[in-house]
Amino acid sequence: MSISSTEDLFSLAGDGHGMLGTNKGGVFGRRGMAGFGLAGAVGLVSGPAAGQGGAVPGGDLSRQPPVEMVVELGNADGGHVFGPMRLRFSTGRLYRLVLRNPSPEPHYFTSEGFAASIWTRKVQVMRPDAAGQPRVMAEFKGAIREIEVYPGCAAEWWFVPVQAGRFTDLRCEVKAADGRSHAEHGMRGEIIIE
Repeated sequence: MSISSTEDLFSLAGDGHGMLGTNKGGVFGRRGMAGFGLAGAVGLVSGPAAGQGGAVPGGDLSRQPPVEMVVELGNADGGHVFGPMRLRFSTGRLYRLVLRNPSPEPHYFTSEGFAASIWTRKVQVMRPDAAGQPRVMAEFKGAIREIEVYPGCAAEWWFVPVQAGRFTDLRCEVKAADGRSHAEHGMRGEIIIE
């Protein structure tokens, strides 16, 4: 039997209970998927997603090539924006989200809803070397809630979305010189997982 959605996963138990616990209204909750892990996510790509070019034979998510998406945090003129401000992902696909900061200020990439709906493989801190080529400076594993990127630097967030949703809580909470957050200056965005 293939599992093509979170609803299918819970319907296996019939009453909404199973190895993952209670499914309250089809929602795993803020951190419910944190312990789900890659092994549980493998079943989610054996259904319809397998025909979308994202799955690999045997459902091994660690072997699929990542889909790269680049987001600019701010701009060189000091503007408080995400570029693009709307991000769209598909469940069961491996992504490499490159967060670049071309601005003169540090910026956060924060979305609790998004963070609770993905499995993080790793986050890499990138910095240009003497030749201007990106170089990995550090790597982090485990649950990630937000990432701060310093001016002129970048971070790569490797993840697999495991729960669909629309999250309007993407923001940067760094305080500007006037005491207001960058989000209050317009640095907000939306993330959609299908």
